[in-house]
Amino acid sequence: MTLKRNITDARGFPWISRKSFFRKCLFLCFLQVVAMSLMVVFHAGATLHAADGTDMVTGYRLGAEDVVLVTVLAGGEVHISTELVVSGSGDINVPLVGAVRAEGLTQEALEQAIQIPLQRDYFVNPQVQVQIKAYHSLQFFISGAVKSPGMYELNFNPSIMDLIAKAGGVNSDRGNVAYVLRGSKGGGVNDLLAANTDADSFESTVVKKEPIRVDLLKLLDQGDMTENIALQSGDTVYIPLGKALNQTFTKVYVEGEVKSPGVFDYQPGLTAFGACIMAGGFGKYAAPNRARIIRNTDSDEQKVFKINLEKVQRGKISDFPLEPGDRIFIPESWL
Repeated sequence: MTLKRNITDARGFPWISRKSFFRKCLFLCFLQVVAMSLMVVFHAGATLHAADGTDMVTGYRLGAEDVVLVTVLAGGEVHISTELVVSGSGDINVPLVGAVRAEGLTQEALEQAIQIPLQRDYFVNPQVQVQIKAYHSLQFFISGAVKSPGMYELNFNPSIMDLIAKAGGVNSDRGNVAYVLRGSKGGGVNDLLAANTDADSFESTVVKKEPIRVDLLKLLDQGDMTENIALQSGDTVYIPLGKALNQTFTKVYVEGEVKSPGVFDYQPGLTAFGACIMAGGFGKYAAPNRARIIRNTDSDEQKVFKINLEKVQRGKISDFPLEPGDRIFIPESWL
């Protein structure tokens, strides 16, 4: 029997021929290339969702005029990369897919909505990435005792202090309370009324909600940040003027299609839209575009002023200043 003898070098290590050495080097290089390729593929798929990690935290839902970047990766190649604008009807037009509903969806939900038809008709396991490039549906309206009342766009997760700062801060004669009326994107309550077709769902989410009261004395003067509530897209904030200490208060009356019709203390600087907010906002069947203010004159006559409070709410026209004794009437919609 012949014994195979191991050949070693002077240091006692096994001796390897030059040919065998190069073969092993080539094999190791091949393994490295394969490993790096697998890492690239894995990383490419992972980054699609890492890039939109913000969405997982904020849960932001897309709205009209938002701009999104849609990227589709399949087979290690980018097949689609395009910026799209959410239309007024809430859709985006994705190449190869066509119209896809985007309004009301998170980034993750929109990715799935695009991936399903692509995987069904075009690609094997496509990776879809949606990134929000511009937030145009996050609009808020603020009126009353601020430097620059009007409609503003803010980044996601704004607070009432962010909106007040955007409006230039409060006036020195501001009151100690702010009213926040929840709305939908952009146009506020009226757009939500027009767009929502499920009456029961709508009533349970918006119409039955009272305005939120924010204690500005605690928030602005005492720094109590528990009063710094988060805003939702379409919210309307109204800050009435402060009440003079020696003022003899009179009343204003809010009637018709508002949530809580009634009699309210008149405050200097009170406006028609502000009074409607104090009355809980517009009702389900309100027609704020045909609002009327009835005012008694010194000669016992009545003056009737017509104002489109829907345009006021959108920031398109100025609000109507009230006087003590005014009556605001919000008629019912004809529809």
